[in-house]
Amino acid sequence: MLLRTFHTGCSRTLGVLLRAQAAACSIPWQRWAGSEAGDRHRCYRLNHRQLVRLRGRDTGAFLQGLVTNDVEEVASGSREAVYCHLLNLQGRTMFDVILYRLLESQEEPTILVECDATLLDDVRKHLKIYKIRRKVDISLCPDLSVWAVLPPEHSAETSSDIAENGKNVLVCTQDPRTDAMGWRLVLSKAVSPLDIIPGSHIGDIQEYHSHRYKIGIAEGVKDLPSGEAIPLESNLVYMNGISFTKGCYIGQELTARTHYTGVIRKRLMPIQLDSPIPPGKVPEKAQIVTESGKLAGRFRSYEGDVGLAMIRLAYANEPLHVLTAGDVRVRLRASMPNWWPKDEKNQ
Repeated sequence: MLLRTFHTGCSRTLGVLLRAQAAACSIPWQRWAGSEAGDRHRCYRLNHRQLVRLRGRDTGAFLQGLVTNDVEEVASGSREAVYCHLLNLQGRTMFDVILYRLLESQEEPTILVECDATLLDDVRKHLKIYKIRRKVDISLCPDLSVWAVLPPEHSAETSSDIAENGKNVLVCTQDPRTDAMGWRLVLSKAVSPLDIIPGSHIGDIQEYHSHRYKIGIAEGVKDLPSGEAIPLESNLVYMNGISFTKGCYIGQELTARTHYTGVIRKRLMPIQLDSPIPPGKVPEKAQIVTESGKLAGRFRSYEGDVGLAMIRLAYANEPLHVLTAGDVRVRLRASMPNWWPKDEKNQ
């Protein structure tokens, strides 16, 4: 599906675009707009995500040799955004990123790289190491902010147009990982999404994290420890984050070998705790065990009573427990998200 980036001089009605794209995806438009108080778009400012700007004629080719996904589609403008990872030489995830194309110039393509804010300097240094003599300018974007827009919690019978000002919206695109993550906006920090999406409201960032934990979406270094996470165990294929036909990139060999010849025995899965756990009460990489005490996985991150954990698939359907501070056991359940391929859910 083609999604369109808004840029200076572009004047559209975002509501029309959203309805057309929702129809193309067989998603009822009612999920995306409503007039009732409880049926409003929820906008979340993602301060934990920051942007690096790459501009220059070699931008596409430069990124193509570094990331897991095919950059040509976003560099050419045929897609607005792609999700991917940057790997180390051992094929482990260093950074999870989303690439956005800005339609500023065909001669000098511009791509924004969304990354974990705590790793911003590391991402910039990593890119500069491999830049060598390529015609690419790498800079930070302190004047820009990333927003997530989630659909209303309840459907409504009526919809309202969402008028947008093309001069203020740099990027408006469906989240490339899964439809369940809504939309991504890139705005000037001086612009509020409330001025762009009438009837919307600013949501608590904890709600955003709870939402993605419930549906099993990893994001950032807490969920994907740099230099440790294995891409295919982290569901990179399911999140549309990798191409196995694009050619060589750093870390490709191990990833491709695992895909074609290996077996995925554990995956990063959403978990539901029997009761909320206060922040900081679960040790890093805490053990997850079965009723009989067998090691079933490792805890990754959580928000209240939901989170993510690396679970051995052989034990995914069993009652499990996590060992919290003081060796207190808290019961949890792992689940396979609805957006995962059906053949995986049936295993």
